[in-house]
Amino acid sequence: MDPGTHFAFGTHEQHGFVASATSNMPSHLAHWFLTQEQFEPVPDQPGLFRLTEPERDGPRRTRHAVHDLRRHGYTVHADVALDPAASASPPRPVRPNGLMERRSRIAQAASRSPQQRSAPTTSPPSARPIPPKPSYAPTAHLTAAATGRSR
Repeated sequence: MDPGTHFAFGTHEQHGFVASATSNMPSHLAHWFLTQEQFEPVPDQPGLFRLTEPERDGPRRTRHAVHDLRRHGYTVHADVALDPAASASPPRPVRPNGLMERRSRIAQAASRSPQQRSAPTTSPPSARPIPPKPSYAPTAHLTAAATGRSR
């Protein structure tokens, strides 16, 4: 293990997924980080932490803890199966002749004449309903001064 390592992750036959801090890491800080990553201290084994509920996607959660600690700038040693940098991502599906299919579609689209191209399908603008006219005429109350009449 590298002398500058801060954390070590692995598997233990009795405790499952485990982690520990090296002497390069203050114990109170290591305890805080590991408990934040869902590890708990192992009774009667100072400095050793085990993953809580390892049956609940333990390998992924342990790899995530390794990734998080590295992202915070700590040097982490992990078993190959638990190291996100060492485990390969799943292969992406490859379409046979994918590039040729794409080029063929582009060529077909470019060869169409403007009359063959379909018009974009748009719906007519929605019209707001016009409220009905009232059946009564509003009454305007005018004062004598406004009409120019005197009483």
